[in-house]
This record gives sequence, structure tokens and C-alpha cells, in this order.
Amino acid sequence: MGKAKIGIIGGSGLYDIEGMTDLRSVKVKTPFGDPSDEYRRGTLEGREVVFLPRHGRGHRLLPTELNYRANIYGFKKLGVEWIIAVSAVGSFKQEMRPLDIVIIDQFFDRTNQARESTFFGDGIVAHISFAEPLCPALREILCQVATQVGARVHMGGTYLNMEGPAFSTKAESLIYRSWGLDVIGMTNMTEAKLAREAEICYATMAMVTDYDCWYEGEDVSIVTIDQVIKNLLKNADVAKEILKKAVPLIPQQRTCQCANALKDAIITSKDVIPAKTKSRLDLIVGKYL
Repeated sequence: MGKAKIGIIGGSGLYDIEGMTDLRSVKVKTPFGDPSDEYRRGTLEGREVVFLPRHGRGHRLLPTELNYRANIYGFKKLGVEWIIAVSAVGSFKQEMRPLDIVIIDQFFDRTNQARESTFFGDGIVAHISFAEPLCPALREILCQVATQVGARVHMGGTYLNMEGPAFSTKAESLIYRSWGLDVIGMTNMTEAKLAREAEICYATMAMVTDYDCWYEGEDVSIVTIDQVIKNLLKNADVAKEILKKAVPLIPQQRTCQCANALKDAIITSKDVIPAKTKSRLDLIVGKYL
């Protein structure tokens, strides 16, 4: 089997993709340490796919503990050009109900900046364009397929990336809602930044599990992990159906700007970049140096 092309990152409750054949586990070494787990490589609907459970099998890693750089670098090393991220989110909008799917198009960062969110540094500087942080081509495919399978889909929305692992206070939730944000999660913005630096197309399928804690309707407004997991498991079958139908629709050739994100992003003069840094980032920047 040749190089894998499509990556899937499974969020809470999604630790394997059913229907994949020719499965094998692949342990990938990276200059940035170990990924969350072994990658599962195989075939889905005739396409080469690589799957990684974001938090590790058995859900062992906090959002802050994730080695985001290793995860994305590992996908790059395995030849992945497209990544679909499946994530549980809370909703700030009454019309974005639990069990709905939001194909987000923007991020807002509320982390504490402790995460390693760039491959660059150590003698090389690059500034990617991130005005449109998610791949438009991949978003269109996910929306199209989600609609076809009968899911309640919202095309577009802003994902607030909080730190965690605790859920929001009610004051925070009410303020985020007043800002006009749509959903809240703990992981995807960092992944999207690194995927863009690695010139990998990235899109999020945000699975709504709850109303965060701003909502005071008939249901209890306090968000519990039990509630989140129950709703995520209900969404899991729909997510798997969408993935199965979306994978064969992903183009073999890319025409979006994601594929050339670093073309004009590297600021540092080639002759002053340390040899060790060049070597470490060869997979990411080699074609430009």
C-alpha cells in the first residue's frame, strides 16, 4: 500500500473507525516526541486512511498534555494531505442543539498559551496566513455528506478553544455567548495551526454534546462528563457514517491554498538557519530551502 492520504483524528468516544480493512498499527517517531498513540492505517471505501485517537486509546491524555506537534508531524510523515477532526463541543446557540453537527469556519483562542502550536523557532521564523483557518474544500464535502445522511448540520460557526480540563463557569459561558461565539472545545485550534504549517488540509466536524452551562431550560444546565459521553456515543454512529461517505469524495489532487501555505511564509534567510533546525524540519520546509 502506498502513502496514506487521508487522516482522521478521533475525539472523545471515537477511538476506532469501523469498516477499515487491511488494518495495521504504525508507531511513528518524530523530532517532537511521541504522538498520542499508534496510528491505525488501512483502507476505507477504497481510499488510504490513517486514524489517530486524539487522547490515546482509553482516553489517557488531557487537552493540555497532547503532543500536538508530534500528532500532526506523524500524519505528515505518513503522507497524509487531508485531516478530518471529529470533536465533542458545547453549544452557545439554542439552535445548535445537542446531537447537531457544526462545520466550523473560525476559531477564537482562550488557552493559556502553554501548548506548542508551531513547528518553527530555533533559528527559523515563519508566519502562516490563518484568516481562514479551515480548508474550504473539505468543509464543503463534510457539510454535503452530513446533510445527505440526515444529520442536523450547521455550515459555519466559531469554535472557542478553551484551556480545560474543567468545563466553563457560568459567567464565562454567558460572556462567550454574548460575544456571538458558537461552540466551545479544548483542542482543535492548535491542531489547525500545525496542520496549516504542515500544508495539510484540515477541517473540524464539531459534534454538539451539550449547551455548555449558560442554558437554563427544561434540562439541567450543569454540564457533566456523563451527559457529554452519552450524547457523543449517540453521535458516534452518525460520525462514522459521514466519514465513510466523505472519504471517497475527497479529491486526489488539491487546488486549495492549504497545499502551499508556507510558500511565502518563511521570513528567515536560508543561509542563517541552523543546520540542526533545517534537518529537524526537512519534512515540513525542505522543498522551500
